Amino acid sequence: MKFRILVMGLLMFFIGIQIGFTNTIYSRPGKSKNVTDTFNQTLLGKNVFVFDPYMDMQEIQILIDSLHTLQTAKNSEFSGNRYALLFKPGTYKLNVRVGYYMHVMGLGKSPEDVIIEGSVSSVSLKDGVRTGHVLTNFWRAAENLKIIPTVDSTNIWAVSQAAPLRRVHIKGNLKLFDGASSGGFMADCKIDGTVFSGSQQQWLTRNSIFKKWEGGVWNMMYVGVVNAPEEHWPEKPVTTINETPLVREKPYWTYSNGKFILKMPALKENSTGVDWQNKNSGEKSISINKFYIARPNIDDARSINRELKSGRHILFTPGIYSLDESLKVIRPGTVIMGIGMPTLVPAKGNKAIEVSDTENATISGLLIDAGIVHSEILMQVGEPGSKKKHEANPTFLFDLFFRVGGPHEGSASQCLLINSNDVIVDHVWLWRADHGAGVGWDKNKCANGLIVNGNQVTIYGLFNEHFQEYQTLWNGEGGSLYFYQSEMPYDPPTAWAWKHGEVNGYASYKVAGHVKSHNAWGVGIYNVFYNAPVIVDQAIETPEPLENNIHHKVIFWLNGNKESIVRSVINGKGGSASSSNRKVALE
Repeated sequence: MKFRILVMGLLMFFIGIQIGFTNTIYSRPGKSKNVTDTFNQTLLGKNVFVFDPYMDMQEIQILIDSLHTLQTAKNSEFSGNRYALLFKPGTYKLNVRVGYYMHVMGLGKSPEDVIIEGSVSSVSLKDGVRTGHVLTNFWRAAENLKIIPTVDSTNIWAVSQAAPLRRVHIKGNLKLFDGASSGGFMADCKIDGTVFSGSQQQWLTRNSIFKKWEGGVWNMMYVGVVNAPEEHWPEKPVTTINETPLVREKPYWTYSNGKFILKMPALKENSTGVDWQNKNSGEKSISINKFYIARPNIDDARSINRELKSGRHILFTPGIYSLDESLKVIRPGTVIMGIGMPTLVPAKGNKAIEVSDTENATISGLLIDAGIVHSEILMQVGEPGSKKKHEANPTFLFDLFFRVGGPHEGSASQCLLINSNDVIVDHVWLWRADHGAGVGWDKNKCANGLIVNGNQVTIYGLFNEHFQEYQTLWNGEGGSLYFYQSEMPYDPPTAWAWKHGEVNGYASYKVAGHVKSHNAWGVGIYNVFYNAPVIVDQAIETPEPLENNIHHKVIFWLNGNKESIVRSVINGKGGSASSSNRKVALE
């Protein structure tokens, strides 16, 4: 007992000063002496914890519980703490509770290589008390694990935006709610039992397998999913696309023979089910030695750009990075990855990232916050007027989350601008904050979440909310969108303040008038106007010939001023959403 108390005290001390298991000695069964862990964990910084199955499970559990308590305490939603929990191949008997800015990753070549007997869960907990909703369970992730649930054979992953579940095998059921919940994303996952979506208002599942799915509120979408529910729209809120046209799965880290290797899955066409059961066909490997490991207390834009220019990839470790110039991605095949929810903040009105009109770049696992000094654009892919085609080697964006306001006051004109052709986006959340610090119509200003100028751009999972003009403006030809979740801004002070020309309000989803080819599926748009009555003429605006290319549209009046109204679903057609007719769903 005294030893346990001592261990807990030491671990809490380490958590308090944010230092991990550095240079710790562990004994292994069958060894006559202790051996030092083969990886120098200080290489990844003090907020990255690398676990070994030979470690004491009780000590690991105490550490994880301490992190979770810290990351679900008051004000933790906008704290500066960031953590990555990495598990080497083996079996762990743990209950891994995941809070804000916690990123849980297995390091196996397959999810089957890292087994968690217990749970990897996200629930409705704050300051140790169940809240009854997960509407703000944001900014967390779990990847590349096999989970054997030990309580009712059910693992709970109750989240809303910016909380991806990827490359996970659950030997049981999966529950996606724990009270009121508002959307999420799952890809490359296998659920042996039933997925219970419950109160989840909307959800995108891509390239996954489950035995059965129960539930659905407004907009549930399945792309390349085995055993997906059948469509009966709008009687049932289901959109099913049998095959995923073109995608590759997010790169993942492995650990073997004392080395970290990044695995790059191959591009695949017309795919169904999980990628990891296909014997990793066509994967490429990149040693961690090819990466520059960025650390928030050491690196700035100049040091990172120097490494990019020299030909290295970038691995961002957990923390907040203030950048006084843009990170320049020029070389084809460049990888920029984050672990532990690292956050980039432009300091002088610059962009955080600029990708040239190159090919096969990969940007993933980052938060990008608007800075106090106004930026025109937070991230740009391709220079204006980009013409090159990249269909054989598209650039991919995975799990990118943008914020304007929330942790601090900030402003921008646009969050993400895509100029290049053939870019593929796999899960983004663009958010003009509706709560937190620096929030107000005249404070966290931002016109648009996303602008697409490139041709043949494909997006799986676009979450885009609360901006002051069009949430999404699509100017490029041949665009494809699979799943859209968007709330209009809560805070226009008057109907007049949100009017442009003779048009009342701004459509959430606008396809420019010159566009000839565009398709979208599973388009959900919602409104809450808390101030004076607000009028919106249409939720979706497209050229008239493209109206029927916007498939499965749902508009919902959520709350707010009872005189507010969205007059039409698309181009003045389809009926209105108001306090007396809250939901309109169209083919």
